[in-house]
Order: sequence, then C-alpha cells, then structure tokens
Amino acid sequence: MVEHSVDLASIQAAQTRIAEHVHRTPVLTSQTLERVAGRPLFFKCENLQRVGAFKIRGAMNAIAELSGPDAARGVVTHSSGNHAQALALAAKTRGIAAHIVMPTSAPATKRAAVVGYGARVYDCEPTLAARSKTAGELTARLGATFIPPSDHPAVIAGQGTVALELMEQAPDAGVVVVPIGGGGLTAGVAIAIKARMPRVRVVAAEPKLADDAARSKAAGRLIPAGDSHTIADGLRTGLGEHTWPVVRDLVDAVVTVDEAEIVNAMRLTWERMKLIVEPSAAVAVAAVLGDGLDSIAPLAAASIVLSGGNVQLDELPF
Repeated sequence: MVEHSVDLASIQAAQTRIAEHVHRTPVLTSQTLERVAGRPLFFKCENLQRVGAFKIRGAMNAIAELSGPDAARGVVTHSSGNHAQALALAAKTRGIAAHIVMPTSAPATKRAAVVGYGARVYDCEPTLAARSKTAGELTARLGATFIPPSDHPAVIAGQGTVALELMEQAPDAGVVVVPIGGGGLTAGVAIAIKARMPRVRVVAAEPKLADDAARSKAAGRLIPAGDSHTIADGLRTGLGEHTWPVVRDLVDAVVTVDEAEIVNAMRLTWERMKLIVEPSAAVAVAAVLGDGLDSIAPLAAASIVLSGGNVQLDELPF
C-alpha cells in the first residue's frame, strides 16, 4: 500500500480542530435532477459554507496548525478567489497577516471579499507561472509561510472533513463526485471515503478545457496543467506532489465535461434547486447529468459536492 501525506486520522483531527469555525453543510435532493440523471442524487452544499466554498475547511486547519512564531510572520498564497477568501478569513480569525496573490482575471466579487477580510492583495498576470513566481518572491521577502490552495497536507486534511460529514448524511451513495482542479478536495474526500467505505466509487469531474487530471490519470504520471480559459475558474490549477498520488491511487475515474454542459448544469441547479452554485461546482453536476458515470457506477446513488457558490453576477453566461 502506497503511503500518502494524509490519512484518515489526520482528517478526523482536522474535523475536531476546525469544528467551531466551519458549518456542517446540509445535503439536499432534487427530483428533477434525479430524473435527468436517472439515479438518486445527494447534493453536499458547500456553496452554503463560510466564504461560500469548502476552502475554509483547509485554510482553517492549515492556519490552526502553524506554530506561534510562524503565525506571527503571516501567511502567503496565490488563488483566483475561494482559497484567497478562506485564507484571509482564517488569518483574520487567528489575528495574523495574510498576503494574497491574485491574477488580474480573478472575479471582482472574490477580490472584494478578500480585501474585506483584511488581507492584502497583490496582482499578477493570469498565468500559473506568474502566480507561483509572485507568491514565491513575496514569501521569501516577508519570511511568511506559504499555504498553497490545494497541495498541502493540512489543507487536504481539512477538505477531507467534507467526506466525514457526507458519509453520515448520505450513507447509501455508491459513488461520490467531486470537482477537481488542484486536487485538495478530491484527495481529502478520496482518503476519507476509501478508509471508511472502500466500495464507494470516487469520481473526479473536470472541464475538458482543463483536463490535466484526466490526462495524468490515463498516463499514470503527473502531467502539468497549462493555462486554461474554462468558465470554471476555480479548476484552472493543476495537481501537485501531495494531491497527485492520491488521485492516482484512490480516485476511480476522472470524467470530463464541456463548457456547454457546465453552463447547463449551473442553470439547472439555479432554476430547479434554487441554489446558487459557481461554474466549478457545476462541473460535478454536469458529470452526473451526462453519461460519464454509466460505465463507472451504473444506476448507483450519487453524492455530488457542490464546492462553491461565489459567482460574478455581471458575467453570467446566460
């Protein structure tokens, strides 16, 4: 058995550590979406989480684990929005400084929220290389701790607490579908699910315009992410040294969806469930509504993680 940097015990410890700072989000159902999908569906509503996304779980856990001296020097990250907001709020909760590198293409609503939580924002060009370079220089100059959006053991453990709740709330699901970008949520969920309910299939959902996880899974090796223009801005990042081994070993399949499917899934969720979800969350819905699961878990009840609900309303595609 290959060892990973996070295990069930670390996810359980994270759940205890962050309990007072995060919501236990509800699981909802929809008869309309179930008819379209042809299977029972359970929606884990992380769009109703603090900061509007699951990211607060990992950020709170990572901030809580910092030693006193490290915390005093502050934290740095790069993010298009949800992790930025989460880290800003987590840092504010502990009373430490947060320095956030954001691409100029990041939604204005997310940028405003980051500033509202008291963090300092640094602009960079909208490329992965620019984000990493700017954050690296900032971390070195400030002597702060860099906490990446996904590829960090404490972040992965925090995100895995989603699955601990989900297994209690929807114990009959035979497959769990999670949107994947950097892989922190997918890795945490896969570790928890496979440790507790190994027969449950774990499926990652990804935009075809940002399909590095699918290509890596097919090749059996990590393929770096390129720059992407998918509408699912939260999924434009790639897997890393901590998340890729979990995806390789524990994720049963990666399903890709096109942009039209993402928009349709987002619209259906808004209209039929009365839930505001962002495009990244809609990727998982699109994977279930299409035929991507038919050969993986035919007819099995599916749990879908609605990862976030932060939307730039003046740029809606419909």
